[in-house]
Amino acid sequence: MLKIRLQRIGRKNDPSFRVVLTDSKNSTKSGRFLEILGTYNPKAGEKKLDAEKIKYWMSKGAQCSGTMHNFLVHDKIVEGKKKNVLPKKKPTVKRKELKAKK
Repeated sequence: MLKIRLQRIGRKNDPSFRVVLTDSKNSTKSGRFLEILGTYNPKAGEKKLDAEKIKYWMSKGAQCSGTMHNFLVHDKIVEGKKKNVLPKKKPTVKRKELKAKK
């Protein structure tokens, strides 16, 4: 399955991202992708997305990652609601209870 997701580029403590089309089986750090669809620089607040290419690949069946979906909804490239991409909170377990379980 094809995925549209962010791929980190840039050096340590200076993040910037490419928006890439890749196979979902490729790891995010493998560097393998089919096409570059845009860029995102969080420090400068710059987002450059190729809306036509993104719509084309989505019509061919490509799926977006959660964060990419939220970007596209925010920029009104895709209709819909934003997805919650944050991990679910787990109840805190006190140390005494943790030891009792073992």
